[in-house]
Amino acid sequence: MAKDKYLYVKNGISGFSFANLGLFTGFADGIYNAVYSLVLMEIFMNSATVGIYVGIYAAFCMFVGLFANELFRMFSKVRIFYFVLLMLAICYAMMSFSIRPSTFIILDYTTGIATTLVGVLIPLFMSDFSGKTGMAPLNSRYHLWMNVGALFAPLIAVAIANQFDNRAAFFASALIYLSGWFAFKFFRIVQEDKKVKPVNPRKTLLDLLKNTVAFFKVKGMPRAYAVNFGYYALRAMRYLYVPIIVVENGFSKDVLGWVLTLGIIPYLVLSEVMAKLVRRYGKEKWLFIGFSSFAIFSAFATIITGYPLLAIFVMWQVSGALMESVHDLLFFDNTKKVEQTKYYGVFRTSVNLPNIIAPILGAACITLFGGTSAVWIVTAVIGGFSALLVFAKK
Repeated sequence: MAKDKYLYVKNGISGFSFANLGLFTGFADGIYNAVYSLVLMEIFMNSATVGIYVGIYAAFCMFVGLFANELFRMFSKVRIFYFVLLMLAICYAMMSFSIRPSTFIILDYTTGIATTLVGVLIPLFMSDFSGKTGMAPLNSRYHLWMNVGALFAPLIAVAIANQFDNRAAFFASALIYLSGWFAFKFFRIVQEDKKVKPVNPRKTLLDLLKNTVAFFKVKGMPRAYAVNFGYYALRAMRYLYVPIIVVENGFSKDVLGWVLTLGIIPYLVLSEVMAKLVRRYGKEKWLFIGFSSFAIFSAFATIITGYPLLAIFVMWQVSGALMESVHDLLFFDNTKKVEQTKYYGVFRTSVNLPNIIAPILGAACITLFGGTSAVWIVTAVIGGFSALLVFAKK
């Protein structure tokens, strides 16, 4: 295992045990994402403003990810994981009430800290307990369970939203994260505590800068970062603007729920299959096919309306499914296990940075062309450029 010492672990716990936690994160996030942009539209009343807000929010989450390694120096990963799961349960429960926009935003940023750390910690736990299995099968299992959890999440979110209001769906996410907290407790993991040392802000920032520079000097890391950036940029735009555009095209929330649910099926079908295909043909080919096909679908989405547009929203999920279990393997395959905790926080900014840049570019396109569907120009360009980067020199 990596540097961190595990004093006790329940028998039978392996990397797959942590991958199975994807059921909780996928279910909770699926409900949250189904209504999140609709709640923001209620607050800001403008899709371009929603894009700017999400960009600023993502910038905050990116800095949280950068400081993750500093947190891991002070506290054990197990202790942090317990805390952030509980934080998500409490904050989502509070966000489900009809509170003032300012209070909602404060809670939104608080959950941003927790979700960022959950996204960092689960892959690190998987790697720590991977043994000889390797990360590819664990990634496939993790994403399989995430998609199983997310399959019915949009329909549940829409049912709750129709019965009460959009924000009420967050309470379901709170209950799911609380269940995840109990599931993790069942692992009975005890990790060595670390001595909390006084923090020197100047030294912390200097160490952070040095760590970031060192990360990009590791062979293969710039390409790994860029490819992951492309994947999450497409994902961010899809989650943010598909619900808005479906509603703007005159479809009901029930139709939106079915579009989001049907979009999960390609992920479920291809999740386990991709592990075998990657071993046989390599990851680069599937990344290239995924990015390039997403770019093509995006180009069509800028000019198509009605039910054909809904079909595109479902079909390009196949593109995403081809990339889902392999987009971050360029990191794990090119770093030593003892370095992964050190560098993963920097690498994870490639998850948050797209959420800053892509929505802001989308907002610019909306302002320039006067319609929300113009955002797919951004995904077409990102998809095409990322496809070229896949085979760039390492």
